[in-house]
Amino acid sequence: MDPLALAALAVAVAAIVVALVLARRPGGEVQRLADRLAESQAALAGRLAQMAEQSAAAQAATAERLAAQERTLATTVEQRLARLSQVVGETLDRNAQAAAGTLGDLKARLAVIDAAQGKITELSTQVVALQDVLSNKQARGAFGEVQLEALVSSILPPSAYAFQAPIGAGRRVDCLLRLPNPPGAIAIDAKFPLESWHGLRNAGDDAARQQAARAFAAAILLHVRAIAEKYIVPGETAESALMFLPSEAVYAELHARFPEVVERSYQARVWIVSPTTLMATLNTVRAVLKDVRMREQAGLVQKEVRLLLEDVARLDERVGRLQRHFEQSIDDVRQIRISTDKVTRRGERVGELEVEDSAALAGDPGPPPLPPAG
Repeated sequence: MDPLALAALAVAVAAIVVALVLARRPGGEVQRLADRLAESQAALAGRLAQMAEQSAAAQAATAERLAAQERTLATTVEQRLARLSQVVGETLDRNAQAAAGTLGDLKARLAVIDAAQGKITELSTQVVALQDVLSNKQARGAFGEVQLEALVSSILPPSAYAFQAPIGAGRRVDCLLRLPNPPGAIAIDAKFPLESWHGLRNAGDDAARQQAARAFAAAILLHVRAIAEKYIVPGETAESALMFLPSEAVYAELHARFPEVVERSYQARVWIVSPTTLMATLNTVRAVLKDVRMREQAGLVQKEVRLLLEDVARLDERVGRLQRHFEQSIDDVRQIRISTDKVTRRGERVGELEVEDSAALAGDPGPPPLPPAG
């Protein structure tokens, strides 16, 4: 409630109380009390007026402070809203840039994925083509021959091998390594029993795997015997031949699970090789051929060394003669220096004789004559 209203209410209550009190007192005393009451009311009215002014001033100051605070608050709120808007805008810009960069990276990765998918598709096509090649015996043999040809031609010189070379009675071998005796020419066969290998890999249960393993071992041994019979020709080839498996997986499986097959191939003098082991074998063959060529050229090297020694001896003889010529030239120069010294001394004596003749004409006997030069 307003303080002025409370003060007015208090004055009214006081007036009522005074009126009730006066009603019980005599007249003179009532007059005095009325006068006092009037004075009190006037003083109270003055105070009420002063309080009203102070209250109005306080309300005005409060209103002004509230208005100033409201303006300050509004300014602060606007500034904070502006900063918040700026921060939000910068954040949105950064997020937009990051999103754009992420989209760019995503597009690049999608492009890479598309390219990889294209390569995978191409590779799958090539794998299907390779499967078609390997499913055909003739094509599979051609595939092994191509791989064998690439390995041999990349390591050995052309004079050290021949492809589809005739051997024995009307037979041809995939590759023939021409080595000197011993050991002699070595035949390499590039065909391999892939059907039995696929049967072994695709076997479902233990019984099927055992049966496929027996079939695979039998196929390998049958091929080993065929190579030994056809490509080991006494007097024409070496006592052994090579069976080329163009698959490291088949080679590893054979040596890991079928050691008895490998042992029987050794007994038949047919060495089973993979691309890696064949490369090592060919490097050994190249070293052997190099050593053979070195031995063939040893006589020529010795002849050239003898001729070189003869040339060195002749050079030493000619250097000796040249040294003697130099020594003779040095002696001749020494003799020339002796002669020039004599000529110089004789010239000096001739000059002294001319001086003596001039002195004799003048009556001066002059110095005695010099002894003759040696």
